Amino acid sequence: MADSSTQSITIGASREQVAAVICDLPSYPEWTDTLQRVVVEEYADGYARRVRFTLDAGVLTDEYVLVYEYAKDLTRIDWHLAAPSRMQRAQRGSYDLVGNADGTTTVTYTLEVELSVAMLGMFRRKAERMIMDAALKQLKRRVEASGGPR
Repeated sequence: MADSSTQSITIGASREQVAAVICDLPSYPEWTDTLQRVVVEEYADGYARRVRFTLDAGVLTDEYVLVYEYAKDLTRIDWHLAAPSRMQRAQRGSYDLVGNADGTTTVTYTLEVELSVAMLGMFRRKAERMIMDAALKQLKRRVEASGGPR
C-alpha cells in the first residue's frame, strides 16, 4: 500500500453535526466538486455500507466502490476500496472526529491510495494533498453553512 497522507481542519460545529454530514453519503454530490453520482447500500441501522462513486476531476475520472465502517460513537469513519477500479488498485481512508471544549470539532482525514496508473511520487503526493484539502474545505463549508445536518 502507498504511504498515507493526513490533514486536519477545525469546523465550527459539534462532533455530532460533523458526523451527520459525513455519514450522509447520498448528499455528497450536492457539496463536493468532483462527485457526479453516489449510490448507497446500507447497513440495517441506515448507515452507508457500500458506496459507488463516479468521480470526475477533470483529467482524472473513475468509478469505484468503497466499503464503510463506523465507530459506535462516530468518532471514526473508515473506508476501503471494495475492488480495484480503472484508476485505483487500493484505497484506505478515515475521518477521525474530536470534539473540542469550545464546541468546534477537529477532523483529521487520512488517505492512502495506490493508483493503477504510473505517476511520479511527487505528483501523487501533490494530488493527494489537493484532494484532501478540497474535501476538508468543502466539508467545513457544508457543515458551517447548514448549521449541521439537514
